[in-house]
Amino acid sequence: MSEIRLGDVVDDYCSRCRLETNHSVVSLVNRQPAKVHCRSCFYEHNYGAAKSQEKRKSTKKAKLFDDVLSSITGTPKEEEKR
Repeated sequence: MSEIRLGDVVDDYCSRCRLETNHSVVSLVNRQPAKVHCRSCFYEHNYGAAKSQEKRKSTKKAKLFDDVLSSITGTPKEEEKR
């Protein structure tokens, strides 16, 4: 793999977009990206080596949506499947 330089494009998780997007390298420490600039929302943040966030637990709103959807489509709820 070639050496990363300033301005190179890398993939990283953007905490503002909440997606893994393209980023430009803004600063380097020991030849590794330290800060990156999101090319979608232009937010500058520390490089996280594309560590995406864990999925959040389902909320009450999501559970209600699933209940309504299951009553319309006739598919069993997750609790009933177990």
